[in-house]
Amino acid sequence: MSLKIVVLAKQVPDTHNVGPDAMTPEGTINRSALPAVFNPEDLNALEQALQLKDKFPGSTISVVTMGLPKSAEVIREALYRGADQGFVVTDRPLGGADTLATSYTLAQAIKKIGDFDIILGGRQAIDGDTAQVGPQIAEKLGLTQVTYAEEIISLDEAARKIVIKRHIDGGVETVEAPLPLVVTVNGSAAPCRPRNAKRVMKYKNATVIAERNPEDAAAAAKIEKKPYLNITQWGAADIDCDPNQIGKAGSPTNVKAVKNIVFKAKESRTLTGSDEDINGLIVELLNEKIIG
Repeated sequence: MSLKIVVLAKQVPDTHNVGPDAMTPEGTINRSALPAVFNPEDLNALEQALQLKDKFPGSTISVVTMGLPKSAEVIREALYRGADQGFVVTDRPLGGADTLATSYTLAQAIKKIGDFDIILGGRQAIDGDTAQVGPQIAEKLGLTQVTYAEEIISLDEAARKIVIKRHIDGGVETVEAPLPLVVTVNGSAAPCRPRNAKRVMKYKNATVIAERNPEDAAAAAKIEKKPYLNITQWGAADIDCDPNQIGKAGSPTNVKAVKNIVFKAKESRTLTGSDEDINGLIVELLNEKIIG
């Protein structure tokens, strides 16, 4: 009994280092100006996939990411931990996508991959905090979805059913759902295992076409000899995208501003419970853009 698992991963800007150049004039994130990291909750999702692979020998994990060519780094990180193959969807027309355009593009990539039993992704990305992409992909693919997952309790491949524990407001809920389905995973789920040293040595030179020097014959020969070093790269046309549903063209929402608010304790103050003190504090917090 084996499973075909797809994991959605995203390379995100490190939001601990947001500066004045974090936003482009067009209202999109200037990703080239920020350090990039593996989206934390996508790592939690990857661990759930790896646990399923451990339980069901012969299972395979395909990792899909959309972004700049350098986002292949998250594919390598996934390969180091136990994933089997990766796909990078990268193309200029895809730039500036909001959650609607992103979910459409990823859904098209998943259709291109084809056969799958379960799609896993993080609850949300730290650069948007919307938690919309996973559910939108489920809707576009016509699949059942389970959100806020903390643990996959059991999976019966013969009956095509899965039991998942999910965290909800006020407690924990255990649900049963049919396969195939989309699952979004909380940061409170099990943390992802560390890299495997042997897999790091095996996949450290894995690249997409856009990362390679076309004049480097030695590198080309190495990839021809070791096909697992080739990370699949797809453009919008490769996954049959409608140009009107991708990138800025397919994005009805725009970011107005990106700001880094730093909290600095300059002084302390003792307030009474009077209406005057409370109103004055609220006005100050609003003026300083700490709330509101």
